[in-house]
Amino acid sequence: MTKLFIARVRGTDGERPLVTVRAAAEGEARLFVEAAYPEDEIVEIAEPGEWVSDSDTGTKNGDVREHPGTAWQAPTSRA
Repeated sequence: MTKLFIARVRGTDGERPLVTVRAAAEGEARLFVEAAYPEDEIVEIAEPGEWVSDSDTGTKNGDVREHPGTAWQAPTSRA
């Protein structure tokens, strides 16, 4: 079963828009994002918490998608 993860990716020109990835676990999500952006720094990967998107975030394991116009925000934890 895949879960949704969000990634903060920094390229040579600065921060990329928010990146989402479908994966079974955080480590696998990192591998997919590293493969998609081999020249960039993967700053952080996290489960999105309460984040809701009206953009297509994919459904299959390994779906990596960039969301122009959406910037990284650290996920909020439930109290």
